[in-house]
Amino acid sequence: MTFVQIIDCKTSRVDDLNRLMDQWVEQTEGKRTATHSIVGKDRSDASHVVEIVEFPSYDVAMRNSQLPETDRIFREMVALCDEMPTFTDLDVVRDEALYKNNAARLMEMMATEQELALLDEVLAEGYHDHDPVNEQDVIGMDAVRREVEMWRGGFDFAFTVDDQIAEGDRVCTRWTWKGSHTGDFMGLQPTGMDVTMSGTVIHRFRDDGKIVEGWWQYDLLGLMGQLGAVEG
Repeated sequence: MTFVQIIDCKTSRVDDLNRLMDQWVEQTEGKRTATHSIVGKDRSDASHVVEIVEFPSYDVAMRNSQLPETDRIFREMVALCDEMPTFTDLDVVRDEALYKNNAARLMEMMATEQELALLDEVLAEGYHDHDPVNEQDVIGMDAVRREVEMWRGGFDFAFTVDDQIAEGDRVCTRWTWKGSHTGDFMGLQPTGMDVTMSGTVIHRFRDDGKIVEGWWQYDLLGLMGQLGAVEG
């Protein structure tokens, strides 16, 4: 179970506190067990600073607290604060990675959603799609729907999400695509063959969780080889 520690402190020396955190990151390289750290400053009180540190578990967090570098940095942090910092220990019982969910949902909808108009639930109007197969980028909902219809016309297919990494407003998804060649595709008459393809896509999101841009990479050459359109 993921564990989060929230450190609340009051200080007029926010810049010094940030420098102290930089020192801790540098000095604990290869030793620390924290996986994510956020430092925030209260908009209504500039002296109120909150640090949120994430760990894989409580036990792992305790190992981190026992590092000599952590102990020393903590004592220096206390010296920078106007009063003793407070600590809140939280076991995470729910963690919704909403951007990741929407990226996966889009791929599911591309394969199964009968009403393609509903793609606008996850795609922003004016969505910009970069696909190396297309000479020109696909821009706008109508163009996206035509692209999806082209793939559906050639295959009954489904995506499997193999891995996802989120950073800021971007989500990278590694996927596997499996399909049955049931219709015309790029001039190839249906063969009935079962084919597979792997790839990745990076999606950029806006604040409301809708996708505004996508960059695709996938093994189209391998797919065409399976269909007998290229040799080797």
